[in-house]
Formats: sequence, C-alpha cells, structure tokens
Amino acid sequence: MKLCMIGTGYVGLVSGVCFSDLGNNVICVDKDKEKIKSLKKGIIPIYEPGLEELVLKNYKNQRLNFSTDLKESVKKSDIIFICVGTPTKKGGSGADLSQIYDVAKEIGTSINKFKIIITKSTVPVTTGDEIEKIIRKKNKKKNFSIVSNPEFLREGEAIRDFVYPDRVVVGTKDIKSNRILKTLYAPLISKGAQYLNTSRRAAELIKYASNAFLATKITFINELANLCEQTDINIEDISIGMGLDKRIGGRFLRAGPAYGGSCFPKDTKAIINTADKFKIKLSVIKSVVKSNENRSNLLLKRVNLLLKNRIKNKKICFLGVTFKANTDDMRDSSSLIMIPALSKKGAKVSYYDPTGYKKEFDKYKNVTFEKNIKNALNKSDMIIIHTEWNDFKSINFKSYIKTKKTIIFDMRNIYSPSKMKQQGFKYFGIGR
Repeated sequence: MKLCMIGTGYVGLVSGVCFSDLGNNVICVDKDKEKIKSLKKGIIPIYEPGLEELVLKNYKNQRLNFSTDLKESVKKSDIIFICVGTPTKKGGSGADLSQIYDVAKEIGTSINKFKIIITKSTVPVTTGDEIEKIIRKKNKKKNFSIVSNPEFLREGEAIRDFVYPDRVVVGTKDIKSNRILKTLYAPLISKGAQYLNTSRRAAELIKYASNAFLATKITFINELANLCEQTDINIEDISIGMGLDKRIGGRFLRAGPAYGGSCFPKDTKAIINTADKFKIKLSVIKSVVKSNENRSNLLLKRVNLLLKNRIKNKKICFLGVTFKANTDDMRDSSSLIMIPALSKKGAKVSYYDPTGYKKEFDKYKNVTFEKNIKNALNKSDMIIIHTEWNDFKSINFKSYIKTKKTIIFDMRNIYSPSKMKQQGFKYFGIGR
C-alpha cells in the first residue's frame, strides 16, 4: 500500500519505517528541511534501538522515502497518517492541537482521490470530528474518511511493540476504510495482535484511558513505597504479591522516580482537561497527577536526609538522566527537577548517561557531564542510580569507590541491599 506519514517525530518515524519493512511504500514528510536531509543520509534524530538499521535497509530498497513536500506526498498516497506533536498548551493543561489542524487544512487542499486520513497522534475526544469539518471546507467532494488509529509504542521497545502489538485499535464506522486497514495490519494480526474496530471517539479515548491507568499504577506503587520505608517492609515483596494476581498484573508496579516521557505527563493532564469540558470529575487521575508532581521533591528530601542536611560542596553523581532506559528522551524526567535543585543548594553534580551530554543542564555551572562511569563516580559523596540502563546493573563499585563514606542511592532498586551492605557500602533503595 502507499502510505504517507506526516511528522517524523517518534510516532511518525518509527511507524513509517516499520510499515515500510512490512512491504509498503512509505513517504515520511516533515517541514524541517535539515531533519529530512539527515534522514536521507541515515542520520536518525532520536535514539531507539534497531531503528537506524531499519531506516537504512528500507531507504536503500526504495520502500521508504523522505520529503518536505506535503501536498505532493498526500497526492501520491492512499492512506495518510497524521503523526505531528500534541504537546500540553503553554500555561494550560489541554493538548495543543494547532499542528494537527494546520496539517488537516493542507491535506484538504491536496486530495485528488479517495483517501483514508488517520490520526496516529494522541488527540482528545472529538478531535476527529474537527478534522473532518476542516477538510470538508477544503474538499467539497467528501472523498475521504477520517479514522482514529492510536499508537501504543513504548520508547526503547518501539520496534518490537509495533511488530508484536497487544492490539490494533481502529476507530471508524466506514466499512471500506475498516476493510483496507485490516488488510494493512494483516501481518501483525497473523502474529496474534487483536484487531479492535470501534467508533472514532472510542479509539481516541482508549489511548488516553490506557496511559492514565498505567500512570496510576506507577503512582500507586510509589506511594506504597513511601509507606514501606516507614514500616520496614520491602516494596518488591508487595509488587510481586500484588502482581501475581492476574486481575492486577506485575507490569508498571516498580517503585522509583516520578513517571516522565512524552506520553504520561501530557496525556493525564489532557484527559482531565477533556473531562472538565464535559463537566465530569476524574478525581483519581487528578490525584495521580498531583502525587507524581510531588514525587521528585520527596526524593530530594530523602537525598537531603541521607546527606544529613549537608548538601553544599558535596559531590553527587547521577547515573542516567533520561526518564527511562533505552531512550534519549529527557521530557519530564525527574532529573530535570532534582539536578537543578541540588545545584542551587551548592552541590557539585556530575552525570553520565549512555545517550550522551544533555543541553538542559548547560545553564548550571556546577553540573558536569562525564564521558564514562569511572569519571562520574570518582570521589563522589553520593551516587544516585536514576535510570535503569543495563550499563548500571553490574558495576563493580569496589573498583571505583575508595571510601566507605560514599552513599549509594539506588532509585531503581537494581542491587540487592544485603549484598551491597555485605561489601561495606552505605546503600539505600526505594521502599525498602
């Protein structure tokens, strides 16, 4: 099939590349000329394991192409995926849909035959209705169908999630579009993916509801971890005991820092904003957002307590600063709150991350990036394991730490407390 992906961010690029790898002809469109030039050279703007290889393979085989010409790309394609950003509005909590609507206007003037136009971006309920109105104004023939087809890709696991999805959700009541899209996704359905055809509005809400529920699980276990720390209980026993109940499941029941990334923070706020417009109270999700926003400050208090309120001139090392492993995404990472706060209190902060230096910390003069773990750990008063990269799961701390005064604060509970203490380390985890 001939596909057009509008937007080469995380969703558009990964989905487009994977669709081309399934044998489709895909054009990935972006107005950023430099990004398109780089992609044609095989230079990938995001860190995602396995993505570079797939881009090079399918671009070489001419199933994958990149363009800045939206109108021409739409004309050449049968199915159009809108994959542009829907960030939180500045100074607000709702989703900024300006990019979505701008793209819809351009699509409306480029339709030359029947097109299936799909919102792959995460959008609030009724966005599809608005897109349809916009395109109808531009295209009187109405030879198009607007569909919601949300993505469920985890950063760091995106290619696997695309190839082996739990479900494919297609929101449309148009029989023709549903038949075509079921054919498009047939290779994934044959591998066990559930194909769910719903109304367009239901598909839009499924995405938000899913992310809000997963964010709730993370926040729930983080709050229980606070209780465990005061009652001498290991939070991991609680997570396992709960997770063995098939109604609950163990995934997303790992205590740690606040959730971050490109989805949970903005999507929880956006679903609350949508509910407020319809005068519905989502009190549980509101509590989740508030608790998560307080999480980093609670961890900062713990750091302060472990250092006995002596932060100034202490050398504190962060291992990992991205919001999770296997991604270079810094959006809403708790390190963006913790590192500046410690810096302002006079701490000398060093950090190492497998995806390299982060410009977000440039304005803090006492924050430095180290090129390897050894340099980052050197003479540290406190080591904070912030992100669960594999690089940090088997560190020989004895070869790096020369004093018993160094504190290890493992915010991901990677190491065994008993084994660390047997080696003489001052080791602390989360909720244990």
